Amino acid sequence: MSLPRIAIDAMGGDEGVRVMISGAALARRDHDQFKFLLVGDQHRIERALEAHPNLREASEILHCDDVVGGDERPTQALRRAKTTSMGLAIDAVKRGAAGAAVSGGNTGALMAMSKLALRTMPGIDRPALAALMPTLGEHDLVMLDLGANTDCDARNLVQFAIMGAAYSRIVTGAEKPRVRLLNIGTEATKGTDALQDAAAKLRESTNLAMTFEGFVEADKISRGDVDVVVTDGFSGNIALKAMEGAARFVGDLLKRSFMSSLRSKIGFLISRPATDLLRHHLDPNNHNGAVFIGLNGVVVKSHGGATALGVANAVAVTARLLEENLIERISADLSEVATEAAPKQSASQEAI
Repeated sequence: MSLPRIAIDAMGGDEGVRVMISGAALARRDHDQFKFLLVGDQHRIERALEAHPNLREASEILHCDDVVGGDERPTQALRRAKTTSMGLAIDAVKRGAAGAAVSGGNTGALMAMSKLALRTMPGIDRPALAALMPTLGEHDLVMLDLGANTDCDARNLVQFAIMGAAYSRIVTGAEKPRVRLLNIGTEATKGTDALQDAAAKLRESTNLAMTFEGFVEADKISRGDVDVVVTDGFSGNIALKAMEGAARFVGDLLKRSFMSSLRSKIGFLISRPATDLLRHHLDPNNHNGAVFIGLNGVVVKSHGGATALGVANAVAVTARLLEENLIERISADLSEVATEAAPKQSASQEAI
């Protein structure tokens, strides 16, 4: 089977070309059927490819030396969509020259460019930012929205649930992923009108490929008894950063404790296998790759500070979504739901 190639914004991310190329080369070891379009400064890319012949033989370079700044406003970046590595990677998806794009660059700019170039799928009002989160269960969970839409109505939340469930089926293999709405309590009477209305709609829609299980509180997200957590981008972004901060806090606290005395250092040596496992589980590089889901094309956001391993995981997520036909799955699920005419959208909001 001929698979579409993946466009890599080689200039995006904190370290740019070196890490992006190294990560793509790592990913290709497990996805050797894929080809790549590497977008960025040709001289720097060619120099980085010298250490990765396996990637070089599967890649084409699209030269571009203009880069979207990390602190650049999305409205400014949009004006340079035709000249920047990020914009050209997305344009490759629009033109059909690539099946997906991966970038570690400015999140707001990436969302704005992706939405303008690819547009939302029929039946979807707004795209969402979805990512995999670690849990105590057998599988990661899918959480969305993580910052693309600061406020959402019930219709948006229902659409997010449908898209998140389709993503989860690819990741977990579950026929009907367990879906919950993030709320301040699990009682049926808790939450905003939007949450209440979305919950009612999801309970009524028994033909969807998911199992709706009501609400979940933020402290229960990672217990392993939910596959998809749905929320608006404002709450989702806060929850995500709180979880990342808690993970760093635990890691720093353990490090400080183990270095506090000779006895603690000996204890560290004895418990090292357990602490290594904990560090691996909490390392965001092992869960890297957030998807702008709901567009007519696959766009994946790699964390700006990701290592080569983190970039490899983002590229691997991209490859899997193409292999498993994410967009087609979402379209099939949407066809099962009788949706009302889409209301007029307010002015577009910049990503958090």
